[in-house]
Amino acid sequence: MASPDDKVLAGVITGAHGIKGEVKLKSFTADPKAIAAYGALLASTGERFEIQRLKAQKDGFIATLKGVGDRNRAETLKGVELFVQRRQLPAPEADEVYIHDLIGVTVMDMGGEKFGTVVAVPNFGAGDLIEIRRDGAEETVLVPFAQDYVPEIDLAKGRIVIDLPATWLDEDERQRG
Repeated sequence: MASPDDKVLAGVITGAHGIKGEVKLKSFTADPKAIAAYGALLASTGERFEIQRLKAQKDGFIATLKGVGDRNRAETLKGVELFVQRRQLPAPEADEVYIHDLIGVTVMDMGGEKFGTVVAVPNFGAGDLIEIRRDGAEETVLVPFAQDYVPEIDLAKGRIVIDLPATWLDEDERQRG
């Protein structure tokens, strides 16, 4: 399970904007503009970035970062992931989880058999998906992260239960499983 010192991905710098060092920023926080309220954000390089100004745009934000004053520096930050310390986040509500907490949990099927392990929780625009690696399989399985497909989440036990229609997996996958 996650420790209180874990870093949680809050956003990513997607590029430079303009000539004064502004960056394009995509936020992963529940309230996207709340990314500016966490104070200094940590990069995996150890650098700290503080958002001084945040302006919404159609697919994210334009951000002014303290200490980034020209386009050249802003361009070097493209792809930099920004993290907050887990202890800075509020406790999730009873019916909520942090995506970060799902990575690595065991996935069980409705019959109580191990199905695999959560390796990622991507979102391609239509909602969160749970990416599951099955033991001994190269390819992963994507399952919608919705009540119909994931009826039980027990992070204290490090597991979730999935309920897939019989036709969800193709014939080859069913034979391997």
